[in-house]
Amino acid sequence: MNTASMARIIDGKAVAAALRARIAADVATLSYRPGLTVVLVGEDPASQVYVRSKDRAAQAAGIQAHTIRLPASTSEAELLAVIAGLNADPAVDGILVQLPLPAPLRAQPVIDAIDPAKDVDGLHPINAGRLANGLPGLVPCTPLGTMKLLAEAGVALRGARALVLGRSVLVGRPVAALLTNADATVTIAHSRTRDLAAECRRADILVAAVGRAEMVRGDWIAPGAVVIDVGINRLADGSLMGDVAFAEAAAIALAITPVPGGVGPMTIACLLENTVTAAKARRG
Repeated sequence: MNTASMARIIDGKAVAAALRARIAADVATLSYRPGLTVVLVGEDPASQVYVRSKDRAAQAAGIQAHTIRLPASTSEAELLAVIAGLNADPAVDGILVQLPLPAPLRAQPVIDAIDPAKDVDGLHPINAGRLANGLPGLVPCTPLGTMKLLAEAGVALRGARALVLGRSVLVGRPVAALLTNADATVTIAHSRTRDLAAECRRADILVAAVGRAEMVRGDWIAPGAVVIDVGINRLADGSLMGDVAFAEAAAIALAITPVPGGVGPMTIACLLENTVTAAKARRG
């Protein structure tokens, strides 16, 4: 099926490249270099690749990037001590602890320990609460990127029916809050939702963030809907696949993000934007 003449492909790579160029131009006007420190615990291969990408993108934008690598055997107390040091370091504007953490480390106490003003992942309860209440704060990177892609696609959010498939604190809940703050009518659906396909079919905007390859089929999409596929599922052959059956959905949707090349590049670009936002708020 030829999808090229059907749904518009929302090019996350191009949007992210333009955003990174704007960030680099902005950083060049500052009298200091914003500082970003990533903490990587253990040897997870996907996390290693992701952290290297972040580091390269940050350096290219003029951001002073550092990665602290800790062994998987690191204790919670040791990790919290590292975070306390970064909180106190005036050269560090942004702190990001790469998730998931190796067992038995717990993510929440670690997130809670990060200074909310340096929480460039936007996951601290204070930042989550500010987002839920429609107040300014640091917003999780993937949801922020999702909103930028919708804006780039010219999607009118006010009054639109939006369905967010997935309720994670990383993506689903913050995306729902951002869409609500933009005056969309938002439904959060998940694995316990009755007749999930029917709920999806009612949506003008469908954000899929459930982590199951091609779970959303073409006949779940309303004709003319806009589909943002946040899912990145690695298959046995090493290829990446989204949560949406792309070819089927592209035959019906108005616009759709590909995987890879959709939301993924936006996540790193928005991390850089958050780092600069945090630096300006801290340093004036």
